[in-house]
Amino acid sequence: MTTTTGTHAATGAVGAGRTRVEGRDKVTGAARYAGEIPFARLAHGWLVLSTVARGRVTAVADEPVLALPGVLAVLHHGNAPRVDTGYVGMLGRPNPVVGLFQHDRVPFVGWPVALVVAETPEQAREAAEALVVTYEEEPHDVAFRAGREDAYRPEDSPMVTADAVRGDVQERIDGAAFVVDEEYTTPEEHHCSMEPHAATARWDDGRLDVVDSNQGSGWVAGELAQLFSLDPASVRVRSEHIGGAFGSKGLSAHQVAAVMATTLLHRPVRVVMTRRQMFSLVGYRSPTVQRIRVAADADGRLRAFDHEALNLTSTVHEFVETSAVLGRVLYDAEAHRTRHRVLRLDVPTPTWMRAPGEAPGSFAIESALDELAVKCGVDPIALRARNEPATGPVSGLPFSSRNVLACFEEGARRFGWADRDPRPGLRREGRWLLGTGTAAASYPSGVGRSTAAVTAEADGTFTVRINAADIGTGARTAMTLVAADALQVDPDRVQVRIGDSDLGHAMIAGGSTGTRSWGWAVRLAAADVRERLALGGGIPPEGITARSDTEDAIAALPQQERHSFGAQFAEVAVDVTTGEVRARRLLGIFAAGTIVNPLTARSQLIGGMTWGLSMALHEEAVRDAATGGHVNADLAGYHVAAHADVPLIEADWVDDQVPGDPVGIKGIGEIGIVGVAAAIANAVWHATGVRHRELPIRPDRVLLAAEGTARA
Repeated sequence: MTTTTGTHAATGAVGAGRTRVEGRDKVTGAARYAGEIPFARLAHGWLVLSTVARGRVTAVADEPVLALPGVLAVLHHGNAPRVDTGYVGMLGRPNPVVGLFQHDRVPFVGWPVALVVAETPEQAREAAEALVVTYEEEPHDVAFRAGREDAYRPEDSPMVTADAVRGDVQERIDGAAFVVDEEYTTPEEHHCSMEPHAATARWDDGRLDVVDSNQGSGWVAGELAQLFSLDPASVRVRSEHIGGAFGSKGLSAHQVAAVMATTLLHRPVRVVMTRRQMFSLVGYRSPTVQRIRVAADADGRLRAFDHEALNLTSTVHEFVETSAVLGRVLYDAEAHRTRHRVLRLDVPTPTWMRAPGEAPGSFAIESALDELAVKCGVDPIALRARNEPATGPVSGLPFSSRNVLACFEEGARRFGWADRDPRPGLRREGRWLLGTGTAAASYPSGVGRSTAAVTAEADGTFTVRINAADIGTGARTAMTLVAADALQVDPDRVQVRIGDSDLGHAMIAGGSTGTRSWGWAVRLAAADVRERLALGGGIPPEGITARSDTEDAIAALPQQERHSFGAQFAEVAVDVTTGEVRARRLLGIFAAGTIVNPLTARSQLIGGMTWGLSMALHEEAVRDAATGGHVNADLAGYHVAAHADVPLIEADWVDDQVPGDPVGIKGIGEIGIVGVAAAIANAVWHATGVRHRELPIRPDRVLLAAEGTARA
């Protein structure tokens, strides 16, 4: 059950709740996804993945498979087209993960070693399962743990500054009245989007045409052009409807395999991943081990904040889970140190996953702050208020707006926080112990260059063209409202075209930057059209078109800390006989700038909070040390929150004006998950008096912790 109350005053099209413009098509099946669009002479590819965790491919027995009914080709390292994996793409460095079939090395279980192409998907699958691949196996290492001497400091990149230090942390800790020094761990977690990764590639009049499910068709088109050494103008990628992404839908093995196969066969080729293949091929959230040291004086003011985060990466390509960046924003301290360390193992490469860094980082930070509040004898909200920074704790930059305390104030009022007895283990209903907890949330509000075109048509309607990606967030509807607001017309007169690399450059749907980036470009183009219409003279048959590019406007932005903020509240019940934890209610209050569409915005926030509940109590990918592979690479073994696990959830927001900002929009796609796991863990402590520093909080862990406490 969810409730949908709101506090945002609607002004014009922006701020008025509106159902999705493509909603009817989706619920009736008229909207087609990447794996459903028909093509003449379509062939189907099936990926064959390695069964060893480290070694070399010594033989691929393709001849017997090529003799099977319907089989058209078997691609592998011995016959695949050569590609350029040394290019520098969006990641800012070469990405050898997409160098499919370029060598005989096997870096992890699930590495693609072949592609079987056949007339039907059934024939392709049967042939792929019959393909015999022989390996020279080598010893592998998948053991992720703290204290390993081979952990290292990653290089700084545009994505992350590995270390940030201000002041002498140890000196401040030594002189503190209260110190928390604890280790917190989070497991490997997976995206599991409803729509599998799928791509169809074909050559059309000399151009490579790819129909794909991705978070940025311009991004994928640019990467494919560089990988295959093509003129960028000769590559078109379309991605009209996407059934979830969460950070996993960039360039992956399936697009590369489809392009290789269509180039060889001169006919369209579709490659769709299975759910099990997605567990090894599209990235995941790395497990983390995080050591937090926070020290405070007698009244709870922070003297030192120290956070070191360890994550794993593959031997193929480095990825850093930026769990320690959150502390650089949330809390002031006399001395501040945040560090990232990485461990190379024989595992697939992790990637961004909803609120990368902030989601696992908030569990550690906000749990530690709760522990510090208990030691200080200070209310958890009051402790956070006492350590509220005036400027960026590390950067020293001013905040564009920062209303986290307003979120706590409104959330505490609605949640009934004032009536909470801070002592743990006191509230009981039968066999259930009850507790409440809270946590802060923050996520960057970034922006990326985007271009847009708006046309005033002769029939009085308006067409917006922007290469946005609607990954389930309601981007089409948001851009419709932004354009209607800027044009001062009814939204029904606006049609939005998205998801086509031919529409020009635009920011990807990621990092909670999409709506802000695209909305800015649409507003500029729409304002230009409106000015031209005001001059009069009528509209010619071809319409009046204005184009925009936000590159210069973004460059002119002043240096500021730009973030969305929030406060999470949770009430849980813990069964002392079975160890079961049930979340009874969740409340999230957010400060996220201008809310474009309250209806879809609340849906996004509730979705993020539900995922936070899932992170706290359910999600955990388990890797077998003996084989190097997963033991639960499906939705039967990898548990996620179901409807029965989702109780009363409320998501709302406070007014959050952004002075001087030309857009006023902030991202909301990821902040909903931030802090939820910590709020639930803090509530479990309040219910039981036992602190859980390892996710998920499974029944067996609850029982073991309770048994340990009883023995002590």
